[in-house]
Amino acid sequence: MVSMDIFKADPFQMTQLTAAFERIDYRPQLLGSLNLFRQEPSRTRTVFIERRNGALNLVPTTPIGAPPSELDNDKRDARPFSTVRIAKGTTIYAEELQNIRQFGSETEMAQVQGEVLRRGSRILEDIEMTWEHMRLGAIKGVVVDADGSSVINNWFTEFGIAAPTPIDFDLDNANPVPGALRVKCHELVRSMARSSQGAMGPSATVHALCGDEFYDKFITHPDVEKTYLNYAAAADLREGKAFDAFTFGGITWHNYRGTDDESTVSVASDTAHFFPVGAADMFQVAFAPSEFMPYTNTLGRPFYSLTIPDRDRQAWTRVETYSYPLFICSRPEVLRTGVIEPDTGA
Repeated sequence: MVSMDIFKADPFQMTQLTAAFERIDYRPQLLGSLNLFRQEPSRTRTVFIERRNGALNLVPTTPIGAPPSELDNDKRDARPFSTVRIAKGTTIYAEELQNIRQFGSETEMAQVQGEVLRRGSRILEDIEMTWEHMRLGAIKGVVVDADGSSVINNWFTEFGIAAPTPIDFDLDNANPVPGALRVKCHELVRSMARSSQGAMGPSATVHALCGDEFYDKFITHPDVEKTYLNYAAAADLREGKAFDAFTFGGITWHNYRGTDDESTVSVASDTAHFFPVGAADMFQVAFAPSEFMPYTNTLGRPFYSLTIPDRDRQAWTRVETYSYPLFICSRPEVLRTGVIEPDTGA
């Protein structure tokens, strides 16, 4: 017999349940797999972000005995930002559990725990997709809510920076100038590196998330085809593999695969978003502690899971998972956007 009292056992307490959910594998997602966002656990819901703009200057020569030039102090600006709350739950009813029977060596608790983990994994998939949605927003410079329009953080306006003008890659040109595409790529990489004010070191690389149309037209551009003509990878380009990646002009180009509805988590079809990987502190994610007593004033974790029993009738128990993230782009001036503008024939 399965009793709702089973949820009072240790495996269903908040700490153990959170630890059990942490062992569930997430669905692989591109930005998450790049390990782009450095995790910063926080003890509070408010996170201070400090920007320091230090400039490099030539040091003038001075005569022997004269005082040396004085180093100007870096200008600093620390501002508070709040983490957001993501929460989702599911209700497990006693009626659903009564038909669970023991199979082999499995106990009733193992059976019930499996049902909790099954439902918990579905919630975690939704939370992970929400994180990917926020990561994507951060590399665009504007993080929006699930409705796609409510702005959570516009990192350009937060730091008083004008968003760079989108770059036309001239991919609709039927007769492009040979080598022009490679030059445009080099110009973009140099521009991003200079805007980073030293954050993009020698090991940093530039990546692009491309919508379908942008990727297809880019991969069939004469400059790209010519570059790969004598390489084994040329076969892959000729096959036109969707949702793949390749390197050209010092940039790694990804055909980004979002959600199948092409809108919930997506890159516009005629657009590419450029961002650095390996740039110091460019992208971070702060996780705040949960709103529940066991985790008050502790370092934040990516998520928290708990069960809430029906104490009056023991008819159901709820499984809920919470996350309190802040996805940060500390240098939005480095970000760039590429577009396809129609060829006017002029």
